Amino acid sequence: MAWGEFGSVVCLFLLTHALPVRPPLRPWLVARLGTQGFTLAYSVLSLAMLAWLIAAAGRAPFVPLWEKASWQRHLPILAMLPACLILGLAIARLNPFSFGGTSNVAFDPAHPGIIRRMRHPLLVALAIWTGAHLVANGDLAHALLFGLFLIFALVGMRMIDRRRQRDMGARWHALVVAMAAGPIWPRPVNQGRALLRLCLGLGLYGLLLTLHPAVIGVSPWP
Repeated sequence: MAWGEFGSVVCLFLLTHALPVRPPLRPWLVARLGTQGFTLAYSVLSLAMLAWLIAAAGRAPFVPLWEKASWQRHLPILAMLPACLILGLAIARLNPFSFGGTSNVAFDPAHPGIIRRMRHPLLVALAIWTGAHLVANGDLAHALLFGLFLIFALVGMRMIDRRRQRDMGARWHALVVAMAAGPIWPRPVNQGRALLRLCLGLGLYGLLLTLHPAVIGVSPWP
């Protein structure tokens, strides 16, 4: 029964991520919810499906795949720090390259922030999270779970790039060239705001470490 739940949730997760962004469903939803409303609804649905999928993986039968080494237990703790800092720097930032294409007109390629280094920072953070947890967990259910997310993050970057290039046309290439012409590590326009974002990332890191035993049922500490 537990494997049946896990397989069903995997299928639902894929469907709820693929169908809403395909024509003609996406234009129909955007026309009724608005662009921001559609992005918000899609994000809430994604988080709900993610929580259900993680819970289902925990309830699936334990099938060991490899022996765990001591260094594997430390990997998620080390990897989640840069992942959380990336999230802190990326959340609510103008990003015309992202899934929602937030504020194409207002985006300034001369001051792109973290977008200068990665067009899809949220997916980069997801790839770091899943890759670290894939190595640290040695059972079949979690290998399928984190392997799926890792593929989703890596393939998603290419798929979103193609979709945004098609939607934005020549502007997509113009923005990429403009950002490439700037410094490798651009100076923040507002250093106080950048510091606040880093503090938010650190706060998220601490919150995840604190809530992990209660929410996931496993201590993150080796």
